[in-house]
Amino acid sequence: MRVIAVNCSYMERIVVKKIDEITVNYIDEGAGDVILLLHGWGANITLYAGIIQVLSEKHRVIALDMPGFGKTPEPSEPWCVDDYVNFVIKFIESFEITKFSIVVHSFGGRVFFKMNARQNLSFTIEKAVLIDSAGILPKKSFKQKVSLKCYKIGRAVMSTKVLHFLYPDAVDDMRRKRGSADYNNATPTMRATLVKVVNEDLEPLMHLVKCPTLLIWGDMDTATPLSDAKRMEELIQDTGLVVCEGAGHFSFAQQAPKVHGALTAFFA
Repeated sequence: MRVIAVNCSYMERIVVKKIDEITVNYIDEGAGDVILLLHGWGANITLYAGIIQVLSEKHRVIALDMPGFGKTPEPSEPWCVDDYVNFVIKFIESFEITKFSIVVHSFGGRVFFKMNARQNLSFTIEKAVLIDSAGILPKKSFKQKVSLKCYKIGRAVMSTKVLHFLYPDAVDDMRRKRGSADYNNATPTMRATLVKVVNEDLEPLMHLVKCPTLLIWGDMDTATPLSDAKRMEELIQDTGLVVCEGAGHFSFAQQAPKVHGALTAFFA
């Protein structure tokens, strides 16, 4: 395992190591009890500089760019959540850490829920903070179901040999109009990964979280609505909810003082 240290300014003190032939970009800051940070979809560790700086004052914070994000290369083929879990477990084990706490945002919550459900882990998760976490599969309205059906039919029709020859960009145009910004901005491999990731419902695994858990949520979050947080609060035994009024899916940035205060108190 190759480790390279780069001495620059705070968020540029980056170290890298290889896990399964993927060179992982990560930060290892501070000293004390370990806190692992898992970022959201389309994000990278630089977005969480405020959280890292606050927590690293009294703790050792390890944060990585997961494969396909930031400066860590994407996987060679589309991954599902379990693939990310396998990777993160190997990353953790490379430090020979036996216990740590975890802070996750959005997609990072999916990795946490599936990792927490694994049997015979070589480590213990002591505390968890879920910030605008993903994991609950949204229920589609009748209008959304009809729209999806029409899209699939249209895509199938326009993919036929004759129509594809006459209108070669039609399918891509349909995809761009329907797809989210995350989907449209991704590479083909990460698009296929996103499809695998978002269609998995992790609600049945949430009751398995037994460690003290703090939920931090923006009440204006439309990606993972506040109702998701309230459902998680019901399912997770030892949990509390901090609501950031007026904040959206990135509540940790939009309400930074409140979030930093909650994190500091929770890990005190």
